[in-house]
Amino acid sequence: MTISFNLAPGYSLGQALDQIDEVAARVLPDTISASPQGTAQAFQTSFKNLWVLLILAIVVVYIVLGILYESFLHPITIFSGLPSAGFGALLTLMLFKVELNIYSFVGLIMLVGIVKKNAIMQIDFALAAEREERKPPLEAIYQGCLIRFRPIMMTTMAAMLGALPIALGYGAGGEARQPLGLSVVGGLIFSQLVTLYLTPVYYTYLAQAQSWFRRRTQATGQLRPEPSLT
Repeated sequence: MTISFNLAPGYSLGQALDQIDEVAARVLPDTISASPQGTAQAFQTSFKNLWVLLILAIVVVYIVLGILYESFLHPITIFSGLPSAGFGALLTLMLFKVELNIYSFVGLIMLVGIVKKNAIMQIDFALAAEREERKPPLEAIYQGCLIRFRPIMMTTMAAMLGALPIALGYGAGGEARQPLGLSVVGGLIFSQLVTLYLTPVYYTYLAQAQSWFRRRTQATGQLRPEPSLT
């Protein structure tokens, strides 16, 4: 049996499917199964694929950054701002009572490429200071935060103000694209407030872990017995 429905004003397809699943689980017996068809099925399929796309985007960016810096640890430092950006985007959607739909999910994927450039600016300067001026990691990342503060603020404000008209819902069909702008603006604001404090902490601790691993490897190599010729 096929049941068709229309959306009430102010409700989205995701909310309708959640209510239908709740009623079906409460009313229908275990011998009857239900599955969406048509537009509802396409909506659920596309939404599930977006999670895979988000994970693939993070993996691809990690591989590119690993090749660029020739390290497995520095990409982790760059990704330290992604959780705060995702939290800020989801918090903004909750404050404006907007659900996590396809447009807002695209905004989360955009944040992966936008937010990481703040950490890249800091780490590039810190690595150059360590390599050329022989500065310790803590002093190098501290100088990187001070000197790169202005370009970080300029690029973040340019991206945020560019997405602000979308967040306000201006233009024809602006209400549909508004979740994308809200997720981008909210994620940028929250990550900007947190990244300047979190990235140096991650960088310092990972630098200590890397130096400890190098000392341990060198000590293991020195204690290894020489092969006997007899």
